[in-house]
Amino acid sequence: MALSGLEIYKYLPKENCKECGVATCLAFAMKVAGGQAGLDACPRLSDEAKTSLGEASAPPQQLVRIGAGEKAIEIGQETVLFRHEDKFHHPTAVAVCVNDGLDASALEERCKAIAALSFDRMGKTMGVDLVAVYNASGDSGRFVEAAKTANATAKKPLALISPDPGGLRAAAEAVKNERPLLWAMRADQDLDAVIAAAKDLALPLCLEADGFEGLAAAAEKTRGAGLKELVLSPGKTSTSAGLEFLAQSRRAAIAKKFRPMGFPIAMLAMDDDPLKAVVDASWYVLKYAGIVVTNSVQPEQLLAILTTRQDIYADPQVPVQVTPGLHTVGDPGPNAPVLVTTNFALSYYSVESEVESSRVASNIIAVDTEGTSVLTAWAADKFTAESIAKALSETAVAEKVSHKKVVIPGLVAVLSGSLQDDSGWDVIVGPREASGLVSFLKSQWKA
Repeated sequence: MALSGLEIYKYLPKENCKECGVATCLAFAMKVAGGQAGLDACPRLSDEAKTSLGEASAPPQQLVRIGAGEKAIEIGQETVLFRHEDKFHHPTAVAVCVNDGLDASALEERCKAIAALSFDRMGKTMGVDLVAVYNASGDSGRFVEAAKTANATAKKPLALISPDPGGLRAAAEAVKNERPLLWAMRADQDLDAVIAAAKDLALPLCLEADGFEGLAAAAEKTRGAGLKELVLSPGKTSTSAGLEFLAQSRRAAIAKKFRPMGFPIAMLAMDDDPLKAVVDASWYVLKYAGIVVTNSVQPEQLLAILTTRQDIYADPQVPVQVTPGLHTVGDPGPNAPVLVTTNFALSYYSVESEVESSRVASNIIAVDTEGTSVLTAWAADKFTAESIAKALSETAVAEKVSHKKVVIPGLVAVLSGSLQDDSGWDVIVGPREASGLVSFLKSQWKA
């Protein structure tokens, strides 16, 4: 049974040292009770207290690390059912599948394509997190070689997928230093051999079995053998069955504290119809999947999945914002325009995108409005003539251009007079929406 915050507090050192990152021991105890922190965050907790508290105070979902070094990823350790309650902590790992049935050159080309997938969106660089190497041939030798090729070429953490425990062990030993995830298809058919392989190699293990009950039983046996870094998968399912399983397992882990299901869930979103595969993968990202495996390497398809992930894993309690200050598009010269917007990410990147489309090198000043949009910041007295004039002065943009003309959003045209008085700049009222910037910059801007 889960312990309350006060029960956990009794075991803490009560020194309020703040080394755990929380102001007081009581506040830390409340976070542990809520599943938002683990006891290992307290460096002064005695061994006796750790033993007494035990698993009762552990987060409801296990953290799993896949890969080694800088490219390692973490999944799991989620604490809530709904994002508004706190936030989702570790984004879904998106994996692209390669299979050892491909000839050597085709396999290498696919891995190169995976490595090259990279997208910049909202100031973040996104790409594939894992390469899932599937033992389609049934030949352990080919599986080993495929794992080596994927490791050397894609340069991503690996998930090794096979129904054969011997093949899994052989491939894992070949890339052991990269700490791959062992994915045992139909693990319930030879669970002892699968557990032995993961335990001997000290690697995370994904168990695949039929349904909730089958996976819970396999997870309980594996936990009993001393393995903690587990991932669970229902295998290939229909979309509706997959979503039902994801919701059921998350509720069991978070709401019911049912330990056998307290692990990240891996889902397969592979279909001959690329659109269906993308839709399935996006649904699984939205409904709690820790890993999603797809079979597509087309940029437009992966971007849809990664965009969904970026949106759902943004912290709803923290406005998405860019660094305030002067940003440039292209190589602006002395006659380049100076545009002003807020540092709300959506506002800023909308402006930046349209400026890039216009091919007019420009200076963009992101005023610090604590991550709020133009009208919201204006209504809250954060996007004012005074704050814009201050930003113009602090960025020293006047030293970079030969004019003193600044373009403000049309939505706040009311600020033009006071801004001109406060800053000494000539104020030009730009389009109301960012979408009008291309035409404005090409036809109306004159230094």
